[in-house]
Amino acid sequence: MIYLTADTHILLATQPADFRKGIDGFVAVCRRTLASDPRSGILFVFINRSKTMVRSLSYDGTGFWLMTKRLSKGKFQSWPKTNEMLSPVAAKQLRALLLGDDPGWAKI
Repeated sequence: MIYLTADTHILLATQPADFRKGIDGFVAVCRRTLASDPRSGILFVFINRSKTMVRSLSYDGTGFWLMTKRLSKGKFQSWPKTNEMLSPVAAKQLRALLLGDDPGWAKI
């Protein structure tokens, strides 16, 4: 489980990502596609096309973490749908999303 606090800055990539990428590939996505600094301390969260896996990229000051959660059955049904490339979310919304609960996107 990812340790999240109310102070954690989290950005969801709303469009599916290519999960064949490793750390360097996701760092490049943050820089080029999302126009964000992957070393900023933000937790970047991505979903795959089939909505069965989530990956998060984080920099802790000494290196990058790339974490994956793959569902054993079902899909992440509540992924936000927006025209924006990134969606800022609160830690409690990400936690609800990862647990399969309603994250309350209407409150964003």
